[in-house]
Amino acid sequence: MKIVLNNVIERDYSKPILLDHYHVPSQTKLPVIIFAHGYKGFKDWGAWELMGKAFANAGFCFVKFNFSHNGGTIDDPIDFPDLDAFGKNNYSKEVQDLNDVINWSISQLSDIIDINNINILGHSRAGGITTIVASQNSKVKKLATLAAVSDYKARFPSGEALLKWQQDKVYYVKNGRTHQEMPHYYQFYEDFINNEENLSIEIAAKKIAIPHLIIHGNNDSAVNIEEGYQLHQWSKKSELVMIRDANHTLGATHPWKSIHLPKHLRQAVQCCINFYKN
Repeated sequence: MKIVLNNVIERDYSKPILLDHYHVPSQTKLPVIIFAHGYKGFKDWGAWELMGKAFANAGFCFVKFNFSHNGGTIDDPIDFPDLDAFGKNNYSKEVQDLNDVINWSISQLSDIIDINNINILGHSRAGGITTIVASQNSKVKKLATLAAVSDYKARFPSGEALLKWQQDKVYYVKNGRTHQEMPHYYQFYEDFINNEENLSIEIAAKKIAIPHLIIHGNNDSAVNIEEGYQLHQWSKKSELVMIRDANHTLGATHPWKSIHLPKHLRQAVQCCINFYKN
């Protein structure tokens, strides 16, 4: 297997993107799966590396990347040293990041991948980002989501908490792993409101004209499985797979020290392999 870690996509208009790709050398060009991590996530979290190797062994080129404003840096992509960037993140930036990774993959991996077989995969918050991109970017042929959110607006503060955020211009969320107080600047909400139609997961899901696999655990305490049912109702070409007893991360934790995928994530990966291949 060929593994290339920490490619840097430099951009004049935004922060760079850090990216890995995995594939087993082949005589034919490979379909590609581009994976987007969720909230407070990163490409090296938990069992994502094992997931990438599983997809590569199944005949795909697997790409995973850090969103440009996820709080990591080129030198330290894991422990969120750039909290100011985290605070400046928003959904519009994440949509642009994913489109840039798609374009980079087409231009830089064209000797490896079939540029007419671009597939995307999003976990949690990025399930919404991948849904939006799949509805807008004609290069994407199939979409799969893991524990995806269905409504960004509902995840913002409301009432007095929203007014306080507007007044203070920042609110903080505790990171349980690093114990950092992670900022969200008010621009995050403003950007969403100013671009609400383009950032509506419902509108995007209803527009999707490509095959869409929705995977959700029925023991997900972070994103209720009802959101998976909602996405399935909106997305006319979708298939919903419920993984019994699976939690939000499909059994994975960080760090993940086993050499094997957790059972529920292994089930999800196999579902994705079958979906992308058929």
